[in-house]
Amino acid sequence: MSVSPSPCSPAVIVARLRAAGCVFAEDEARLLIASARTPGDLDTMVDRRAAGVPLEHVLGWAEFCGLRIAVDPGVFVPRRRTEFLVRQAAALAGPRAVVVDLCCGSGAVGAALATLADRIELHAADIDPAAVRCARRNVTGRGAVYEGDLYDALPTTLRGRVDILVANAPYVPTEAIGLMPPEARLHEPRVALDGGTDGLGVQRRVTAAAARWLAPGGHLLIETSERQAPRTVEAFARNGLIPRVAGSAELDATVVIGTRPAWSYR
Repeated sequence: MSVSPSPCSPAVIVARLRAAGCVFAEDEARLLIASARTPGDLDTMVDRRAAGVPLEHVLGWAEFCGLRIAVDPGVFVPRRRTEFLVRQAAALAGPRAVVVDLCCGSGAVGAALATLADRIELHAADIDPAAVRCARRNVTGRGAVYEGDLYDALPTTLRGRVDILVANAPYVPTEAIGLMPPEARLHEPRVALDGGTDGLGVQRRVTAAAARWLAPGGHLLIETSERQAPRTVEAFARNGLIPRVAGSAELDATVVIGTRPAWSYR
């Protein structure tokens, strides 16, 4: 007599995930099985993932730059493409650099920079209280996290002292939000996705005030899309920064980097 496979068997879990449209069902099944404490937990986790909850929210963490970053429900999930932003920033950060991570979300970028760069002074900020709580878990022992709207959240003592300012600000145009995958559109905060009419609203606000916070010779780095990069470059130049664009075909990532001239008195 044949015996039905256990509902917690890897084969059954893979089949359930694949039926739900999970492209990497085998890999996800391994992670879920390894993370579950009991068969009941595993069944619940598979149900949530099959219902469209992001894998990282189900697991409670995301892998980013070799780190395990805590990601609470409702918090923006760090994307692999953003590792390129981290690498670009780390290459520019000298020893003991003052680093600010605006729109920090889970704190993944700041935590990774604190690991890769040399003894930085890290400050991170986000407007979303859930993201700030999550970021404080990830940045504990590495820096400080503040809640508030962009620069309003930062201590005024940082003005004119920041060597590296990174911002993974939202850059999806408002009308394109509905076209995003349900995992993002339904489970991540709108404030972390919606960049306004053309997607560049938050970027413009970051750029407009950046020179007042950067130290002479300091750098602003903003992740954007290849299509939007020319307008981001224009905004950098208009606000006194010397811009350049870096890209990674492997990660499908684009970063605009602006340098405050050493002679600037903005």
